[in-house]
Parts: sequence; C-alpha cells; structure tokens
Amino acid sequence: VQLQASGGGLVQAGGSLRLSCAASGRTFNTYVMGWFRQVPGKEREFVASITYDNGRVNYADSVKGRFTISREDAKNTLYLQMNSLTPADTAVYYCAASSTAASYEAPSEMGWYNLWGQGTQVTVSS
Repeated sequence: VQLQASGGGLVQAGGSLRLSCAASGRTFNTYVMGWFRQVPGKEREFVASITYDNGRVNYADSVKGRFTISREDAKNTLYLQMNSLTPADTAVYYCAASSTAASYEAPSEMGWYNLWGQGTQVTVSS
C-alpha cells in the first residue's frame, strides 16, 4: 500500500479543512489507519486512528470534539475532518497505515505504523 495525503492549506482560526489520504493497492481494508502531525523542531504526534474491523476510533485529547477520522474502504481513502481549527493545529499532517495492529485496535503509538504518506501542510492563521 502506498499513501498520498492531500487537502491541506491555509485557513483562518475557527475554520475547517478535510484531509484525504488515498491508498493504492487492494488491501486497504486490512490496515488500521492513522493521522499524525509534526511541527518543525518537535516530534511527530498522534492525532487520530481508526480500525478496519469494528470502526473503533481513537483521538488525541487535543483534537477530541473537533476532528473526525473516517474511512471509505470502497474508495481506498482515509479522511480527517478538522473543525474549529486553531493556530496550534498548524503542522504537516501525515497519514499512516499499520499492517501489524490488531483489526479491532486503533493505536496511538507511532511504532505500530509501518507505512507513511508524504504529508500535507495545514496552516491556521489567527
């Protein structure tokens, strides 16, 4: 599976963006998927993840209630709907896939994810 993230851009605080992650290959529906983000000079951090078995989702506390992760396996696509954006959400956002996590788990640890997209920049102005 190869991953291609898109949908980033410049938005004012309070605005919304929807990120997409298109996956190649025919086995997308057997991967646990996640979104991470990184600011220059800081470690990459977990944002959200979703299983492929039971649709369980997991969110970082900083985005709970504002971001929604979803997947459309028929289109091999992962989404991240981001609402009520703040300047603190400014980062490069990466989608990631895990072939080793259990189907019903939505881990937050980077070590579970073995496939990564190239990242898309999200900038939130105040």
